[in-house]
Amino acid sequence: MVESVFKKIHWLGHDGFRIDGEQVIYIDPYQIAGGPPAGLVLITHEHFDHCSPEDVARIQNPQTVIVTEKDSAAKLSGDIRTVAPGDRLTVGGVAIETVPAYNTDKDFHPKAKGWLGFVFEVDGVRIYHAGDTDRIPEMDRIQADIALLPVSGTYVMTAAQAVEAALAVKPKIAVPMHYGAVAGTADDAQAFKKALEGKVDVRILSKE
Repeated sequence: MVESVFKKIHWLGHDGFRIDGEQVIYIDPYQIAGGPPAGLVLITHEHFDHCSPEDVARIQNPQTVIVTEKDSAAKLSGDIRTVAPGDRLTVGGVAIETVPAYNTDKDFHPKAKGWLGFVFEVDGVRIYHAGDTDRIPEMDRIQADIALLPVSGTYVMTAAQAVEAALAVKPKIAVPMHYGAVAGTADDAQAFKKALEGKVDVRILSKE
């Protein structure tokens, strides 16, 4: 089942993903040309490369539900569910848990902001999108089959720290993100994959 759900995951570049399930789920769409209409949009935080109203508009329709935190909610329009870390809700049959995402050794993403990562289920498979975060203690309690983890350093954890995060979460599949646009390069993704050989199955997706 994990493998079949993984095949539905499309990397849109940077932290952006589309998951083609019974309803189409987007996470942090940024610099996209368009795509299938969204049933659900998850926005991790208000920075321009994550909360992009013009990109959301490209895949939004009147039925689209947006789940995000208060800062991003103020920039968006439509059917918005405002949440904070630790919340649980179900939208269109998709069970969603919100988890913290913050920096521990830099100030770009303060914990006090209440910005988000998401754990949600598609066909019974738990997917964790970490958002913009460092390796934080809360990851020790996250259970996920597929983990989407930032690897670029600068604003988020480095590839080496992302390795620690993957070992804590223990997903069946880990996917590196947050590189190739605002910070980081494909080398960061490769370093992440190499360090986890024999420990976690890392899949590097091509941008769509």
